[in-house]
Amino acid sequence: MNTTCTPASVATGATTRYALRRRRAVVALAAVLAVVLLAGCAAQSGAGQAVDQGYVSGDGSVRTWDPGDREGPVRVTGTDFDGKEVDTDDWVADVLVLNTWYAACPPCRAEAPDLVTLAGQLEADGVRFLGINTEDEAPTAKAFERTFDIPYPSIQDRTGRVVADLNGVVPLQAVPTTVVVDGDGMVAARVIGQADRSTLETLVEDVLAEGTGSVSTGSGSTR
Repeated sequence: MNTTCTPASVATGATTRYALRRRRAVVALAAVLAVVLLAGCAAQSGAGQAVDQGYVSGDGSVRTWDPGDREGPVRVTGTDFDGKEVDTDDWVADVLVLNTWYAACPPCRAEAPDLVTLAGQLEADGVRFLGINTEDEAPTAKAFERTFDIPYPSIQDRTGRVVADLNGVVPLQAVPTTVVVDGDGMVAARVIGQADRSTLETLVEDVLAEGTGSVSTGSGSTR
């Protein structure tokens, strides 16, 4: 009877090469997942879907606009998770900070404590914070708000209407995205991805230093 045997050294080498290839594949997959989670949440939230170029992952990049180059005015309306109507036109001349989020988004959770701190710190200066939740049912969103002790309202936007309207003025591109609106309702700054506390504080303080109620020469009417 004829039999064939694979030498032990050959079998061991093949097993080692297979193990190395598998290990490299696992490491590569882990790296990709880490980038996705840290850079910003998936475009399924609606923010990325509304942008012509598709989803762009958030990396914390900042863009600012000089007063004469600002787009707007921005008006956001909707219902918060307590069933109350919200209309940013009620906050005329206040600086407004808009933040898109949803509960399962890792960078949203990471930045929440800083947003809470800044909201309390800047309230006396006439700064309003407003969340825009793109995914959650009320129980999930309210649990998030309790966990982080969020002091400001968030609008329910599972239909994507609010995000789509904002994209007509300033592309959001990722969740989270934070937008600073000046006292005339014009877009002054945007952070794509997790907002750094000191950076956001500086952006808001720069807008406060400009004063409110000034006439903007950018596109759109004044507020």
